[in-house]
Amino acid sequence: MTLKAGELARIVALTLEHYEQRAEEFWRGTRDHDVRQNIGELLRHIEGAPPFTILDLGCGPGRDLKALSALGHVAVGLEGAPRFAAMAREHSGCEVLEQDFLKLDLPRARFDGVFANAVLFHVPGQELARVLAELRAALKPRGVLFSSNPHGHNEEGWNRGRYGVYHDLESWRRYMTAAGFTELGHYYRPPGLPREQQPWLASVWRNAAG
Repeated sequence: MTLKAGELARIVALTLEHYEQRAEEFWRGTRDHDVRQNIGELLRHIEGAPPFTILDLGCGPGRDLKALSALGHVAVGLEGAPRFAAMAREHSGCEVLEQDFLKLDLPRARFDGVFANAVLFHVPGQELARVLAELRAALKPRGVLFSSNPHGHNEEGWNRGRYGVYHDLESWRRYMTAAGFTELGHYYRPPGLPREQQPWLASVWRNAAG
């Protein structure tokens, strides 16, 4: 099934509205999540000497922006929900671009890394190749993209007021490699639990250009 322009606009609007209406609740529920493993996985693969310039894609209220900045890096957020964007600026003191994922307008070759934590699964499958190409263009040659998504069996559709695509590992690999990325590694989260209790698939990728 091909989604038309109006349907894509509705997906973006309703998904952002879901977060916009629950901004404070979301912040309370996620501000203490420990994502040091994910941040560390991104940073350890970036080549060269820090500080690095990192795009926090879908930065939400700014938890990870602040963490990256506290580590000495130049962290730039991107967020489509206005309340989240305002909260992220206040919480982190970082630059936050207010854009939705289907209308990205990013500088070319600016970022050493892209941190896409719990966000790219919101991109409809038919748009994912284009979005990944835009993110790759925003990375420096040999830059690194980290992603973490709830995995599944490639289901796509609405789930509790949000649109999502629940890729399995092989499907995600096909999208990423077709977009020009080389896999550096993957793992499931939370760590130390049986696979059926690990809803998150994390993976890290290098821009093959350069």
